[in-house]
Amino acid sequence: MNAIRTLCFATAALSSYAALFYRLSQARRSWRDGAYRALIATLLLQCLTFTMGAVAMGGGSILGVGNLAILIMHLAAVAFCVAAQIILLRWAATDEAAARGTRYWLITGIVLDVLLTALFFLADGPGRPASDFDGTSRPLLLTYLLVFIVSQAVPCVTIYRQCGPYARMTDNASLRQALRMLSVAAVVLFLYCTARTVNILTLAAGVDIGAWKLASNIFSASGIVILSLSLINSLWGPPVSRLTDWARSYRSYRALHPLWRDLYEASPDIALEPPGPSVSDLNYRLHRRVVEIRDGWRDLRPYIDRETNAACVPGRMAGGETNGEAGAELRQAFAEAAQIRQALEAKRTGIVPDHSKDAGDFDDRDTDNFVAEVAWLTQVAAAYSKLSKAS
Repeated sequence: MNAIRTLCFATAALSSYAALFYRLSQARRSWRDGAYRALIATLLLQCLTFTMGAVAMGGGSILGVGNLAILIMHLAAVAFCVAAQIILLRWAATDEAAARGTRYWLITGIVLDVLLTALFFLADGPGRPASDFDGTSRPLLLTYLLVFIVSQAVPCVTIYRQCGPYARMTDNASLRQALRMLSVAAVVLFLYCTARTVNILTLAAGVDIGAWKLASNIFSASGIVILSLSLINSLWGPPVSRLTDWARSYRSYRALHPLWRDLYEASPDIALEPPGPSVSDLNYRLHRRVVEIRDGWRDLRPYIDRETNAACVPGRMAGGETNGEAGAELRQAFAEAAQIRQALEAKRTGIVPDHSKDAGDFDDRDTDNFVAEVAWLTQVAAAYSKLSKAS
């Protein structure tokens, strides 16, 4: 069990040092920024907290004082939470509000650290077994542990409550992503506080919950890793965003294939170049696929019957059980898909319908940007595939 706890502390420490070293590489151009200096201070305290946690697992004393590593870890953790709150203020609040909030949190952090230090020595912390800091029935040491947990839980709640509104306020995509991840980290670290409280109180009551005691260490390490990633999102955020965009484009490209294939077979001239399996230069290929689907649709205009719609499609398939705007959009997608299928069949047989639709596009879904165009045509292609399977 101690090996797992040590691994959790080491994981949290390594993620903290990785974030610190990355941010220090930006010192030359960012040092004059107060938010940057607050970030460096936070990461230093974060590193100290989990380094002392790993050291404390080895037992022994520092400078001749027993359990001093535990005290330093707890004091650094309080300062770390205060610094994290200050970072959030400097990211999102006005200068005046940030300065006022910074003073409040600094005073709170100092008072908590003084209180914890006093309780540590009054409870004979240096002379107690290290296991007593997991949970004990001794009143002063129990008070020390509970004060520490409260000092960690309150910032988690305040950070979570602030991150959502701040993320919605900012136009900076990178900052918005960091704030959202910070809110996730706050939730996970609050779970750590909850699990740690359970550990303390059950041990104080003489109840052994076994391996469940490790939950607090796992939540702590996970929360710190997420927090560290949120603080260096400028490093990994852009590549991940590009990868996500590529995956989204690839899914759309594949989803449009059945509709494009049938339109291409009916009107081969819509393709600028022969089709192939390659997905290199995916953005270009997706643009071409959208253009070619539109061109194929226009070629079908003389064969489109205005009377054709999705009425013949079962209500569930056409979104009959879906209410509101989404349901109406889905029904329209099925109506468009049904018209395409009818028009392709009419063109194959050479039969022009009596109510030919010789003008227009996808009715009122003539979107004004490429992303919306892809989303709409993907819906039509999905409806088209469902109609083809049902026939």
